[in-house]
Amino acid sequence: MQKIVVANRGAIARRIIRTCAEMGIQTVAVYSEADAGAPYLAEASEAYPLAGVQPVDTYLNQDALLAVAQNCRADAVHPGYGFLAENAGFAQKVIDNSLTFIGPAPRWLAAMGDKVSARALLAERGFPMFAGSDEVRDAQSAAAAAEKIGFPVMVKPSGGGGGMGMQIVREAAHLEDAVMRARAIGVSAFDQAGVYLEKYIEQPRHIEFQILGDGQGHAIHLYERDCSVQRRNQKLIEESPAPGLAPDRLEREAAKSAEACAGLGYDNIGTLETLFTPAGDMGFLEMNTRIQVEHGVTESVTGCDLVALQIGLARGDGLPTQPERKGFAVEARLYAEDSESMLPSTGRLSVFRPPRMFGVRVETGYVQGQVVTPFYDAMLAKIIAHGQTRELAIGRLCVALQAFAVEGVKTNATLLRRILQSADFLAGRVDTGIVDRLMGER
Repeated sequence: MQKIVVANRGAIARRIIRTCAEMGIQTVAVYSEADAGAPYLAEASEAYPLAGVQPVDTYLNQDALLAVAQNCRADAVHPGYGFLAENAGFAQKVIDNSLTFIGPAPRWLAAMGDKVSARALLAERGFPMFAGSDEVRDAQSAAAAAEKIGFPVMVKPSGGGGGMGMQIVREAAHLEDAVMRARAIGVSAFDQAGVYLEKYIEQPRHIEFQILGDGQGHAIHLYERDCSVQRRNQKLIEESPAPGLAPDRLEREAAKSAEACAGLGYDNIGTLETLFTPAGDMGFLEMNTRIQVEHGVTESVTGCDLVALQIGLARGDGLPTQPERKGFAVEARLYAEDSESMLPSTGRLSVFRPPRMFGVRVETGYVQGQVVTPFYDAMLAKIIAHGQTRELAIGRLCVALQAFAVEGVKTNATLLRRILQSADFLAGRVDTGIVDRLMGER
């Protein structure tokens, strides 16, 4: 593998370019008109513009991306996360153009991208499930499924992710409207109309397991990440190891996740996401068939380069030996948004100075003077702190957030520090409701 097109933008594009440089692989960056000032364009071996600013015209434009790959004689495409990363059709087009798609095979993107299909596949491997339904096609089938599952239920689009379209329903009178809303969002956001129901778990822990498979019936895990700190189903803070849960239990569940993926014949990288109830029961949530935004947390505690492992698996390398986990890592997502309203904040970054600190890693696709536009995700940077103790990692992260100088847009740094310094977070008492409780204390 000699040259890779990085079919993405921002922090993940820069992250892929860095690893490729270390591996001696040339990179081709692509960029929209809005991203013309991005720092990674000069760091790539080559860079090509995509006409327009809207995602559909640029980073979602399959024909334009493939044309770049052919014109620059690349031999592979790395989709990063978001955009086309889990698009089975795009992956197949990459392969049909005699290029290597750096990710799971298209059949896994399709199977795991449909949440109903993913539930069925993992259930067949004996993975624990909370009560749920097949796809519901009308109000009658939804009502029958909800009665069988028991209220409250979560209504979800069967495609897509990121919490989009999910609706909590606590009584039958609101079910039909929720199904209609979820279906409409599924169509507009993911071009999929499928909707299904799951048992709604009150204040769960969101625990995910990092998996690597070789497609030959072998898989390993790289331990777990706790992603419970969320607001409106969007992750804000992730860490590893997960606090307050028995390490031997987590090791067993991680091994179970790897075993299930090995049995399926899964290839390349994946993240098996689960929920833990307050009583300690675990159930499958979804499978993400790409590198995660929070992959740096796992890299910090294992010493692995997950992008390098993705590339290696795509070119036929074997699985690595499972590494030891060392220390603690905590990541915060710094967004260009108002901490109170969560509305995006746009403008020119008149000041943008990421901190340089021992034990702290910053991933960003921005530099001072660049414009934060409304066209893409509002994430400015990911700050990952590592330490020999959880307390040390949290402390380093708090200092880094305080030292991160940003002017020209609003950020959620104040909210992030408030969460990190809260009594519940410091004690490891985290669940998906922690941010709402803190916001309610104002």
